[in-house]
Amino acid sequence: MANFYSPNAGNAIAGGISINDSRRIFNFGERVAELAPQQSPFFVYLSKVAKKPTDDPVFKFLEQRHQWQRRNFEIETSMTGSGGGPHERFEGGDTGTFTNSGADMELDIDCGYNEYGAIEAGQPCKYILPGQVLAITDDAGVVNRLKLKTTAVVTHHAAKTTIQVYDHGTTTWYAEPVGTWAANVEFTANNKGQVIGSAWAEGTTAPAGWEDAMLDREGYTQIFKTAMNLFSGTALATRYRGKSNEFQRIWQDKLMEHKMDLEQSFLFGIGSASGTEVSTTTAPVRYTHGIVPYTESNGKVYTMSYASSGYDAFLDAMEDFFAPESGNSGNKLVLASRKVITYLNKLGNGSFLNNSVGSSQYSLDVTTIPGAFGHSVTVVNTIYGNLHFVHEPLLRGPWEDYCACVDMANVAYRPLSANGVSRDTFIETNIQGNDEDGRRDQIITEAGLEISLPETHAILKFS
Repeated sequence: MANFYSPNAGNAIAGGISINDSRRIFNFGERVAELAPQQSPFFVYLSKVAKKPTDDPVFKFLEQRHQWQRRNFEIETSMTGSGGGPHERFEGGDTGTFTNSGADMELDIDCGYNEYGAIEAGQPCKYILPGQVLAITDDAGVVNRLKLKTTAVVTHHAAKTTIQVYDHGTTTWYAEPVGTWAANVEFTANNKGQVIGSAWAEGTTAPAGWEDAMLDREGYTQIFKTAMNLFSGTALATRYRGKSNEFQRIWQDKLMEHKMDLEQSFLFGIGSASGTEVSTTTAPVRYTHGIVPYTESNGKVYTMSYASSGYDAFLDAMEDFFAPESGNSGNKLVLASRKVITYLNKLGNGSFLNNSVGSSQYSLDVTTIPGAFGHSVTVVNTIYGNLHFVHEPLLRGPWEDYCACVDMANVAYRPLSANGVSRDTFIETNIQGNDEDGRRDQIITEAGLEISLPETHAILKFS
């Protein structure tokens, strides 16, 4: 049997070619997503705006989170000293000087981001360097500005960073106040701060540097197959009631079945490359990531309420969800269940729509528009960003109260395509044995879902 492969992912069938050409492989990569787009909105959007072929079934990608978004920190423990016992305050602060503290002083701080910039509590602040100016809130709620001298000793531990402030033995200060401080300033646990730049004298040498790391993630292509049973030559030539050509009717159903398999996996799959079917083959069985379980494990999850109080909770969640530290694009595709879509569009006192477009200064702009790919889209414009709600019919049963908020800038549909061969959706015709009086076809896709920067995606759980 001759095999013919499209040289590029997603090529359409050449003009004049029929599906009935004998033993031909057709590439349907661009067409399968167009079948009843309302039934598989996520796959449609992935295929149309986020397709990025891969040349390896186990594809690796790097995530970069820019450092400017995460130079804030908290006091890890109250300022302590040695020799003279605990010492939790700057005594007699003034412009340009501190008075003798009577003990060694160290400042322990931590942050909520790891070396890759991913959200993780209790991490060292590797971006703290001599020469920087820190703004820190004291116990009185006053913001104090502290300059680290060029001789400052900054030590990064596993879960915190220690800044040496004063050496009582040598009466040496390694930090100085910027501006006027009140007397007896105290920094205790959970007081917040951030880097607000650096300050250097004329003619000084270059400072020490730091760099963030890029996080290596992994995704997998999954092999999807959908086949029809053997159609005998007699069945192919028989006229049936209802639809006269039974072969064509089954073909239409099989294309839809295959497309829905892709949609289900990209929604609910658990990514893995370790599975095998020992009884039939020793080759690995790979499974693609699904946006719902992946986001539940690695992204953000918010609990909402169908009650009127859910409106306020919704605004609070959006304030956190669209935080710039996460690298959000500002626009989200929200795949919502029928139950949630109904709630969004209900009218009347206490409803989401009524509260949203009411007289409150915090009201949201809620409109319904036709989508680009055949969907009806409910757009919720918040002061932080825009949510584009689309009905996802597969969010039912265990997920009937779910919304999956997807940042389309950080997901990609990854069909396997390299060496002139595309494994994006294609059809193999006439795969029956040469001596069989009949016909059998199958549809194959080898593709996976890439999900990057998971904190830019979220799950809304309504109750």
